[in-house]
Amino acid sequence: MAGEGLRMREVPEEARPRERLLRYGAEALSDVELVAIMLRTGVRGESALRLAERVLAAAGGLRELLGMGIEELAAIRGVGTTKAVQLLAAFELGRRLARELPRPYVVRSAADAARLLMDRLRYLAQEHFVVLFLNAKYELIGDKTIFIGTLDASLVHPREVFREAIRRSAHSIILAHNHPSGDPTPSAEDVRVTGRLVQAGRLLGIEVLDHIIIGDGVFRSLREDGWPGEAERF
Repeated sequence: MAGEGLRMREVPEEARPRERLLRYGAEALSDVELVAIMLRTGVRGESALRLAERVLAAAGGLRELLGMGIEELAAIRGVGTTKAVQLLAAFELGRRLARELPRPYVVRSAADAARLLMDRLRYLAQEHFVVLFLNAKYELIGDKTIFIGTLDASLVHPREVFREAIRRSAHSIILAHNHPSGDPTPSAEDVRVTGRLVQAGRLLGIEVLDHIIIGDGVFRSLREDGWPGEAERF
């Protein structure tokens, strides 16, 4: 690490992001500089800073980088498995911190459910179908990702959803999934999946309170869009 008396231009390029963070704080650094710190080192003939620039360019931006899997990251020249693991671990810590909640967390509205899931789902490159489990006081008692991939009524089976709800003694559930496009407008298949699970919940005595669709910083609630007042449409 460079001594405090060195001028910034005298600090090797490899150490400049770290030096700037120490002098000015993390909030003063660019996305490229923060990624460079997570990468720690560059590769032969390329500093960590230059590698970070290339990683962000290959991903298409920070949002896309946060949604990449380990295979995609490791395939970028100069990253490899070790650096990919470092990046994914940092991203996951950020997601977990963002969803730290007061205990108990009471879900009183669609906005409460969306607040819980937004940072967890908005950057993902694939659709993730998540179920929130609530007790009789509408307190969150857990959640589980049930399915990853394009939402399809033939693939999201009520058995998988309600087996977990019964295991957790849930009074009610909230369905949620993300649209990687960033547009939370419900599709016809979203509506079909919802209808199938609503009907199954009625038979089992476990109410499906809502289906939240997460976009890029925005969300849609199927309940607020008219369900269950127009449940027959499902």
